[in-house]
Amino acid sequence: MTRPTGPFFDRTPLLMPARSPALPRPYVFDARPRALRGKVVAFLAKRYVDMLYVTGLSRTAADGRIRLRAIGQSGDLTTEPDLAPRQAELEAAWKAGAIAVAHDDGDRRVTVTWTDPAFGEPVRGSAIARPGYGGIVLGERAELAFEPTPIRRAPAVDGPWGKGAPAGSPALERAIDGLLSSSPGIYGVLVATPESILAERYGAEGAPDRPTPSWSMTKAVTATLIGRLIQEGWLGSVYDPAPAPLWTDPRDVHRLITLDHLLRMRSGLAFQAVDEKGEGALYFENNFVYYNGEDAFDTAQRAIVATLPGSTYRYMNTGLNVLGAIIRDRIEARGLPYHETVYGLLADRIGMAGYQHSADCVGNFIGSGSGAGTLRDYGRFGALFLQDGVWDGQRLLPEGWVDYVTSQTHVGSEYAACFRSNVNGTFPSLPADTVWASGASDQRIILLRRQRVAIVVTNETEHPMDLAALDGVGRAVLDL
Repeated sequence: MTRPTGPFFDRTPLLMPARSPALPRPYVFDARPRALRGKVVAFLAKRYVDMLYVTGLSRTAADGRIRLRAIGQSGDLTTEPDLAPRQAELEAAWKAGAIAVAHDDGDRRVTVTWTDPAFGEPVRGSAIARPGYGGIVLGERAELAFEPTPIRRAPAVDGPWGKGAPAGSPALERAIDGLLSSSPGIYGVLVATPESILAERYGAEGAPDRPTPSWSMTKAVTATLIGRLIQEGWLGSVYDPAPAPLWTDPRDVHRLITLDHLLRMRSGLAFQAVDEKGEGALYFENNFVYYNGEDAFDTAQRAIVATLPGSTYRYMNTGLNVLGAIIRDRIEARGLPYHETVYGLLADRIGMAGYQHSADCVGNFIGSGSGAGTLRDYGRFGALFLQDGVWDGQRLLPEGWVDYVTSQTHVGSEYAACFRSNVNGTFPSLPADTVWASGASDQRIILLRRQRVAIVVTNETEHPMDLAALDGVGRAVLDL
């Protein structure tokens, strides 16, 4: 039985309720060798599930487009680990046939097994896909920890562009030809204003009705959902303490973290870890949520505060999943169905009928990435921002929200609030005030706000993109 701590020196009674909330128990990340292999195979299963059962590729096409990635380790505040030795080990095992990928079309499931007698028992990881919930990492789990019931979605609409032919220019088409030829992983390229499509082209395996991965473009979607909750009055200011469900104790240092800190990657969050040598470590993670079969929202809220909130930029997925927990909490506090309401607040409201959020194994919609949508879905998202958060004459985002999320945090930083800016000249031909939502493999929704044009490019994971050719597409758009 627990008992209160004794006031050894200060006998002032604690001014707290008898049943005050507990401080969140820290999450400890396991980076020992077997655990790291488990993360690698789980991520590989996730990638195959996305390609086969979300994007809808054949197994042959998926085999041709898969790229191996050694993952699981993370870096400190300023550096990332050298993964070259682990990448070489992974590729050697793949080439030797030690890694097997089995898919089950009936259950929309993929299981990856890495067999290495010198390492011990085989290491397995699985993922599964369900309509409306995307590709879900199971890891070592056999089944989901929630029931993925059908989600009622709004019907697809043709607006705002209908089915008319694009109205671009020969120079723009030539620039897109160059981009497609030098970047074979591209699924599609869209250039559009809120009123009309200027160009719409598809690469190998791309199609108008084919959802393709967003990865961290989802962060911009999550930020926009926060804006929707503020507009609806369900949240206050971005400068308020972040009302995460596990951060309710006023004594908790997490209470120093604001919504703004989470949106701008300045939360100070990090994870305690056990490293490859079995020693203690501090991880500023990049991608736990894409290979750990666990509750992404609970894990994110159990990160410790390692640096003073607001003081240090560190790109992480953790803060966005704290925001995801807040979104779910605010929806369910009103007695509304979580999954349906998330879609209804944004994707269905602006006609992103093909967009799918990706859930974790307990049913949370991951806030940091891993969604999927069609080229026009992403174009509609861009059009919302080109219209200052107004859709069909109705204001969906607070006045000033678009300026807020697209404004760099400070001089010298390209990162804004889940968008990136062109202040460092990533695209030399485009204005410095160009901004974009960005995915891990150069998926982008580029916004030329003064010209009221969005350039959307979708790409397969780990496939390189010719950014100079993409800059050429932007240059052709400016010349229209």
